[in-house]
Amino acid sequence: MTTSILNHINTEPPRAGHRLSVARLDRTEEFDLQDVHAMAGRLAGALLELGVARGDRVGVLAPNCLEWVLLDLAALRIGAVTVGFDPAKFEPDPALIERYGLAVFFAHGADDAAPRLLPVAEARTLAQSAEAPEPVRYEPEDFTTIKLTSGSTGEPKGLTASVGSIDSGITAVQEIFAHGEDDNLFVFLPLSVLQQRYWIYSALRFGHDVTLSTYEAAFVTLRRARPTVVMGVPGFFETAKSYIERQVQRSGPETAPAEALAEGARKVFGDRIRYLWTGSAPAGSEVLRFFTDAGLPIYEGYGLNETCIVTKNHPGAHRPGSVGKVLPHKEVLLDHEGVISVRSRYPVCHRYEYAPPGVSERVFGENGTVRTGDLGYLDEDGYLYIRGRADDVIVLENGRKVVVRPIEEHMRASREIEECVVFCPTQTYLVAVVSPAAVPVDEAAVAEQLARTNAAFGQDEQIRKVVIAREPFSVDNGLLTSQFKPLRARIAERYHHEIHDIHGSIHVCC
Repeated sequence: MTTSILNHINTEPPRAGHRLSVARLDRTEEFDLQDVHAMAGRLAGALLELGVARGDRVGVLAPNCLEWVLLDLAALRIGAVTVGFDPAKFEPDPALIERYGLAVFFAHGADDAAPRLLPVAEARTLAQSAEAPEPVRYEPEDFTTIKLTSGSTGEPKGLTASVGSIDSGITAVQEIFAHGEDDNLFVFLPLSVLQQRYWIYSALRFGHDVTLSTYEAAFVTLRRARPTVVMGVPGFFETAKSYIERQVQRSGPETAPAEALAEGARKVFGDRIRYLWTGSAPAGSEVLRFFTDAGLPIYEGYGLNETCIVTKNHPGAHRPGSVGKVLPHKEVLLDHEGVISVRSRYPVCHRYEYAPPGVSERVFGENGTVRTGDLGYLDEDGYLYIRGRADDVIVLENGRKVVVRPIEEHMRASREIEECVVFCPTQTYLVAVVSPAAVPVDEAAVAEQLARTNAAFGQDEQIRKVVIAREPFSVDNGLLTSQFKPLRARIAERYHHEIHDIHGSIHVCC
């Protein structure tokens, strides 16, 4: 590997002329990246004065903000370990300090009444007066952060992320997308997700702008920020697609549909988009086609917390329906059933933190190999296709196996259906629980989509009943992860009675 990206941003000020913009619903603050680098250095000195040493853990619980960036970079400067907490899952509870072994805990909403618990706003104050220390240097096997998984039950598992995995991931992305002087990357998913911090590191190393927002402020901010790249999960782009289509329908038939959709997309995303990035969950083919046809090429990729980025479509190698070709330093292995394992030259880690006995052994193998639990295949040109989760393959009483992901994607093609999760309560028939795109839901449209889906699949893949959720799945109601993936176990528990009730073909929950 070339010189470590993390060592470089620790020791070298960023190029002049680039900025970090931090957006809220009502305003945007702009900071020169050289000033951000200097503030982080002073904050690093302040952390040392607070008694934080190399290897100590610094907790951060806050929505995306300047202070989050400064704390992460300051910890990086002194070799401390950032532990990011998702605001949708955690409260500023002093008990987290002992549970996660934190030397200091910066939290939004904290009143600093507890020892080592500080309001996150204090970070900006601390960054004003201390002296920047000499930066530490990292080896590839060192780790700089602990990322917490969004598991559906119990305490989240933790993963230490190695410097080698971070460096190799950012380098591979830079080689295929060449982010540079004129780019502005738009980041709105939580910075507690390590991959979102990659784009801050990329800006400091390669010289481009970054606009940092929250999910709530994303659509308001987009046109104002005029980004060139937008990183988002499929659910975000599905919402944007629905909004653009509604706006075009209201505007009347003055322009041809294709031109109207392209104009509508530019009104939402701004007029400088170079490409859109999606991953974390499967993206529907309708969504991918919509944005590409509207002049905003969208590229899907694949990776897990345990593997980091594994494959990516990009302008030089793009095959719709796939999640792209394997990136350098990664290897995709398939067993006899098509279950994917990933081997990395620079593994993210070799085990979980905070996990029950035996859990790590089921996922992490020898030589940096991770069993993903996903089903897939490689085509003759090396493009990877994901068929679904091995755990979500339903085995019927007749012995037939049903992969539910294609069925769920087909149901989501309806504008009335935001999300769909398929269950098999008795091993004889399928039941779909759908999250409506709007309330009240158009039951007739859902029934029509059910008929289309059943017509598209075989006898063993028929959906007998659709349960329409009483409210859309969301992070707040506990049915989506922070990256907007459905939590199957919780959905099954929440709608257990409706799933197992054999009566009717469309059931609307009240």
